[in-house]
Amino acid sequence: MSTVKSQEKIDQLTSEDVLKSEGYNPLTPATAAFYSAILPGLGQVYNKQYWKLPFVYGAMATSMYYFSINNESYKRYRNAYKIREAGYQDEFTLDDGTTLISREGLVSAQNTLKQNRETSLLLFIGFYVLQIVDASVSAHLLQFNVNDKISFDPKIFNESNDNKPFVGLTFNYKF
Repeated sequence: MSTVKSQEKIDQLTSEDVLKSEGYNPLTPATAAFYSAILPGLGQVYNKQYWKLPFVYGAMATSMYYFSINNESYKRYRNAYKIREAGYQDEFTLDDGTTLISREGLVSAQNTLKQNRETSLLLFIGFYVLQIVDASVSAHLLQFNVNDKISFDPKIFNESNDNKPFVGLTFNYKF
């Protein structure tokens, strides 16, 4: 009678129940990625990899810092260009009418600063996506079975005939 009840319980188990009982939760990577998408770095905290937080925030803050510097400078040169084109004296023109930066210089500065601003924004977006991917991949790898049965041992050997070094790899799995 007890074997019939045990068999009924086994039949009711889903593949997700079996995976969870073996220590694998298929939703963990998605949860880590979701947390990182909501608040950068939260996926790393979810994975208990606190040491990555300074890198996440450092990379994103640095790219936003350069974005703001380039944006301010772009607006400054753009404003000076518009004022000069309207026929007035801009901040790069001295009181005696001498211009410190030519019209072409203002245009060139605008183009360079606009390109730098856009590059900084793309880097910010790239770092944002990278930290989401990192949280997801790290959550996958945390569930990876690492034990003493698996070993990987790269070695450099010297060939006996001409004494040239070559690389050998050994992969062992104990049953």
